[in-house]
Amino acid sequence: MRKIISGWIKDYFSDEEAVYLLLLLCVCFAVLLLFGEMLAPVLTSIVISYLLLGAVSLLVRRGLPEFVAIVIVYVLSLGFVVSFIVLVLPLAWQQLMDLTDSQLPRLLTDSRIWLEQLPDQYPDLISAEQAQLWGLRLSEELALAGQEVVSFSLSKLPNLAMVLVYLVLVPVLVFFFLKDRAKMMKWVQSFLPVKRALLKVVWVEMDGQISNYVRGKTLEIVIVGSATYVAFWAIGVQYAALLSLLVGLSVVVPYVGAAVVTVPVAIAGYFQFGWGGWGSLLMTMMLLYSIIQALDGNVLVPILFSEAVNLHPVAIIVAILVFGGLWGFWGVFFAIPLATLVKAVISAWPKGVQREADSAAEHVFANDVSDS
Repeated sequence: MRKIISGWIKDYFSDEEAVYLLLLLCVCFAVLLLFGEMLAPVLTSIVISYLLLGAVSLLVRRGLPEFVAIVIVYVLSLGFVVSFIVLVLPLAWQQLMDLTDSQLPRLLTDSRIWLEQLPDQYPDLISAEQAQLWGLRLSEELALAGQEVVSFSLSKLPNLAMVLVYLVLVPVLVFFFLKDRAKMMKWVQSFLPVKRALLKVVWVEMDGQISNYVRGKTLEIVIVGSATYVAFWAIGVQYAALLSLLVGLSVVVPYVGAAVVTVPVAIAGYFQFGWGGWGSLLMTMMLLYSIIQALDGNVLVPILFSEAVNLHPVAIIVAILVFGGLWGFWGVFFAIPLATLVKAVISAWPKGVQREADSAAEHVFANDVSDS
């Protein structure tokens, strides 16, 4: 056993860069795990700066001075965020409150009527006492859900000061991350070893993957959410803003998000339009929703994500569960880049046995060439 362990360590940790990379990953993981909540404004600012860096680079390539490009991109992005906070969020919140106040009582009444009819339709399977018990339990659950939604804003009031701090700190940090990124990168590189070929390999692969994924995913959220709002608003859906916000955010979670958000979309459409047959507005709403989902998966995603993320669906779902459990929304958002990072590290990790095999193969090849 001792020989096996020592051989394994020699194969995988004999390279100095491998040990340094392992320590660097452990330190980053520990910092995020222990101080992630404390450093949330900084981490959020880094993500936003990374999103805006592509637009800044594009303007610089078009001939604008870097500082002018930074100011233009910064002002436009800040205006977009302010417009979203001022216009979209209050509208979505108002619709959520209206849904809680008006639709939950209607849902409760319709559900009670449906439960009361079950004993008459299936007398051998369901008794009147069971239907009454289910109705009572459903009333309790719906009442509890309504209380949770109503009290949500009150329970979040203690965090209002923190939200205000974020609203002040994040824009300032984003500006300085864009303006002084070269100085900051040079400062970070001063702590890295001079020999860092392995780190460079991992970084080059991850830089392309993360930039492609993060910017593409952000654009996908905006496009899918906007298209859903326009489609639902055009046919008169009452909760178009709330539903489009949910549909837009659902693209963050591959495979699972679209399936989960379909349920509230169908329920909201049913309570507003009713069944009405296959030619009803409910069917029109679900048809538009299906078209948007199909265009997202078959047209928008291939265009936005030009560099395919070569990960198995099982690996993606596991990554979402693991990193989402560790870091919440940001863990889910970055689950695929983090999984790609793990894959890149494993692929680039120096292996003693593999190096010896490659060296032997090169030696044999050189002898064959010299003999010929």
